[in-house]
Amino acid sequence: MKNRLLRMIEPKTNIDSGRKIFSDASLMKMIIPLFFEQLLTMMVGIADTFMISYAGDAAVSGVSLVNMFVTVFIYLFTALASGGAVVVSQYTGSGSRENADRSAGQLLAAATVISVVLMGATLIWNPQLLQFLFRRIEPDVMDACVIYLRIMALSFPALAVYNAGAALCRSTGRTDMTMKISIASNIINVAGNAIGIFLLQAGVAGVAYPTLIARTFSAVVITVVCFDQAQAVSYQWRNILTWQPAMVRRILNIAVPNGVENGLFQLVKVALSSITALFGTAQIAANGIAQSFWSLAAMTGVTMGPVFITVIGQCMGSGDTEAAEYYFKKLYRMTLAGSIVWNVLIFAVTPAVMLAYPLSDEIIHLVIVLVLIHNLFNAAAFPASGALPNGLRAAGDVRYTMYVAVASTIIIRFVLSVVLGIWMDLGVIGVAAAMCCDWVVRAVLFLHRFHTGQWKNFQVIEETD
Repeated sequence: MKNRLLRMIEPKTNIDSGRKIFSDASLMKMIIPLFFEQLLTMMVGIADTFMISYAGDAAVSGVSLVNMFVTVFIYLFTALASGGAVVVSQYTGSGSRENADRSAGQLLAAATVISVVLMGATLIWNPQLLQFLFRRIEPDVMDACVIYLRIMALSFPALAVYNAGAALCRSTGRTDMTMKISIASNIINVAGNAIGIFLLQAGVAGVAYPTLIARTFSAVVITVVCFDQAQAVSYQWRNILTWQPAMVRRILNIAVPNGVENGLFQLVKVALSSITALFGTAQIAANGIAQSFWSLAAMTGVTMGPVFITVIGQCMGSGDTEAAEYYFKKLYRMTLAGSIVWNVLIFAVTPAVMLAYPLSDEIIHLVIVLVLIHNLFNAAAFPASGALPNGLRAAGDVRYTMYVAVASTIIIRFVLSVVLGIWMDLGVIGVAAAMCCDWVVRAVLFLHRFHTGQWKNFQVIEETD
């Protein structure tokens, strides 16, 4: 099976260097800033978890549980931004600046409206949501959840606006800009966390408010940058303040299936967090800390996702399916090699990093086991299950990726988590094993889809645009 999968992504043809849309140098110019941006973001996530651990196990558990729920909204905003990025990339590849600008403006407008509505709903029904999701957790953990979710909800509009602007920058190859904004934002976040936890001793609020401030800063700066008319694609007020149904439909045709896929995926994770809450405070805390390491280990695949969208989107927008296939293979090989090296490195440093945590030996040992399980499968399967389908979406093949992801999430991840975690009494280790099985199934199906070439037959933009 392994050799068969590798043959699927071996290049069968070569593209003349003169026909290459993206040189190796231009690819690395996109990848390197994205990598360091993701690295910084993940390191800040670990720093957040480390600092909140000084507020006690209840605070760690509350933050980790709410983050699982909040990620539902983050994924929705990301899906919307990705839909806009695909449309912008394809218009850029076709050479239509006017339509690229129009799609960018409509993306910002939609992101703003949707995020404000979700913020209001979350603020109104905050206690009811938490009671429904985590009714069996201890009272001090619930108190931490309530405080943290209220503050996080206030950051939804800023997060959505930033994602829209970042998607616009990445779809035109300006990943260095998002990296610079991320550096400044994360400095604000870390400094604020240190003040909130150690100086003000504000508990979960001490990490929540700095996140709100940092996200607001990022949203303002990226929006100003995207209004620069000298760039390849930019915001214009007439495209933001006017309703353009055809353009919105193009964005939503990509965003809605992606949003359904990501939203359901995260809702299942929230359901799994309810299962995790049954295993006790020690396992909840270990799972929350391990997820910070998991996010760091997965960053190679996460980094390459926007690159797939930009590169494959522009190739398909220009009508060059041969170039798209060539870059599919090239980017997948790069992702696989990078994931193997990075996951090995992260696991190697995990035991040393855990020595700095003021936690029990039981929690530290469990974190290390969870990171080992995750990294083994993340290195081998996640490049195909997480990064490669972004290329399929960029080509317009969004329904297949949605069907696979939804079915695999429910049938493999959720059902196996119940079987392994509860029935077989493996706890969070069983939940982690189910996650890895989900990745393997997706990897096989997405590689098969790429190999069939059916993704070449989809159309995102109209030839008459």
